[in-house]
Amino acid sequence: MNPMLALRQYQKVNGVAQTSVASPHRLVQMLMQGGLDRIAQAKGAMARNDVAQRGILIGKAIGIVGGLREGLDLENHADSLADLDNLYSYMSKRLVEANVQNDPEILNEVARLLITVKEGWDAIGDQLADA
Repeated sequence: MNPMLALRQYQKVNGVAQTSVASPHRLVQMLMQGGLDRIAQAKGAMARNDVAQRGILIGKAIGIVGGLREGLDLENHADSLADLDNLYSYMSKRLVEANVQNDPEILNEVARLLITVKEGWDAIGDQLADA
């Protein structure tokens, strides 16, 4: 068996196993990390001038940010989550612009924003663990 194929299969099984037992908080952490990973991979595709892969990866990042946005409970917490909703919307628009303009600096901007949100989310998890 091809070692790289075996590694990919293991990673896929490991990912499924993690998501099946993860808390909702951990699932959001995993989504955010997945978004950061896709953005980093898209930057690599830009550097290689791989237009098709860049589009696929940025599309996945947009899907992840959209999933994070859809997970917001705006019906019950619209006031407190409005800024985060707007930030996710902004990130999605900037990802589209990064793809159209082939601009890695826009990807860096979105990654920095997502890192900031993730750090806050991670801190909530630390507080939950300490409680």
